[in-house]
Amino acid sequence: MAEDKDELEEVNTENHSDSHKEDDYEKVCYVCRRPESKAGKMITMPGNICICNSCMQRAFDQVEKGGFPGMMFQMPPGMGNMSFQMEDVPNTVPQKQKIKKKKEGEQPVLDIRSIPAPHKINAQLNEYVVGQEHAKKAISVAVYNHYKRIAADRKDGVEIEKSNMLMIGPTGSGKTYLVKTLAKLLNVPLAIADATSLTEAGYIGDDIESVVSKLLAAADNDVAKAEHGIIFIDEIDKLARKKNTTSRDVSGEAVQQGLLKLLEGAEVEVPVGANSKNAMVPLETVNTKNILFICGGAFPDLEDIIKERLNRTSSMGFQADLRDKYDHDPNILRQVEIEDLRKFGMIPEFLGRLPIVFSLDALDEDRLVQVLKEPKNAILKQYQKLLAMDEVDLRFDEDALHAIAKKALKKDTGARALRAIIEEFMLDIMYEIPKDDNIGRVTITKEYIENTGGPIIELRA
Repeated sequence: MAEDKDELEEVNTENHSDSHKEDDYEKVCYVCRRPESKAGKMITMPGNICICNSCMQRAFDQVEKGGFPGMMFQMPPGMGNMSFQMEDVPNTVPQKQKIKKKKEGEQPVLDIRSIPAPHKINAQLNEYVVGQEHAKKAISVAVYNHYKRIAADRKDGVEIEKSNMLMIGPTGSGKTYLVKTLAKLLNVPLAIADATSLTEAGYIGDDIESVVSKLLAAADNDVAKAEHGIIFIDEIDKLARKKNTTSRDVSGEAVQQGLLKLLEGAEVEVPVGANSKNAMVPLETVNTKNILFICGGAFPDLEDIIKERLNRTSSMGFQADLRDKYDHDPNILRQVEIEDLRKFGMIPEFLGRLPIVFSLDALDEDRLVQVLKEPKNAILKQYQKLLAMDEVDLRFDEDALHAIAKKALKKDTGARALRAIIEEFMLDIMYEIPKDDNIGRVTITKEYIENTGGPIIELRA
């Protein structure tokens, strides 16, 4: 009996918590898809279907005029004997399409005192991101100033403008990882969108507002929380104006034009839980005025445009610059200017809304070795943890690390190449070690990486 009583209490507790979670969300009209805050009080019908008063009145008017075939609802008790039915009615609104209620008397979503100072943000980024000192300094200051702007008092008439950012760096230099780490440290909602999927409204692909819809989903459909979040638009260089084309540029300059209002700050209606607006998805209004936009891209061939500009001053004579002076400069992107980006294909109105432009350096051999072993979530630490579960100590010779870095440089994909290389030579080790319980330590050598020898395997004492 005692056990049955405990089980009953657990069930009641679960039901109470579930109902409490449901109370945190607004009801959404099944017909017009408007939330309770916009449509008013809802009428709940069998099957947990909610209909607003205006849609219900329209249904009554339609029935009085002669009805409509194939559409019948069963009225709830106490509302008459009329019934009408709708085919394929879902039992409930999907969880991802629910909109959080705006509760009165809640504490402010953002407390400026909880945002760390730039030097503290930089120090935390150093634990995860190797190198890129200028980029980490720039992003720390920009983020801190952005959230100070939100909390600033506008009584004196001084309004601080947004500090949206544009990151330029070769593939595998850590652009996306830097933003992910930043959002995790600040504990703010983050949405990562891919610019390659965005198209002008009316064409196949994601609408421009879908980037805001992703942020709303990351904030658990809490509009107030989403309006203080961060949106990272990757592959922004793919939106460059298409050259020598006669077809309509629906995924290039047109998308840049459409992003202008979001970057500046505007109230946009976005679908909840979907990428495009349609009759079956509720809409919510989000103000992008306080959303921080960070754009990033590799900008291939931008180096040639920069070199062309820098070589304009080259001339003949003893003190003249050589035309090949910048050919072997791995960090030439540091000298990028707005003129170069305009020539690449970015429109001036778009660049004007991204006042902070900085570049990430390409990773050399020493930096790649640091990426392998120094960050908190370093690749080597991950494999050491995996083998530690089998009570095996995994070690790497310093020469082996440099051999891995040299292989990665040849692939020309930055830090992304490291994982593929390690997976390749660790396959046999991860397969063979669980067979023998006597193995206590494995040391990866340079010879093993270069396929001229094997790892050093030591048995337990």
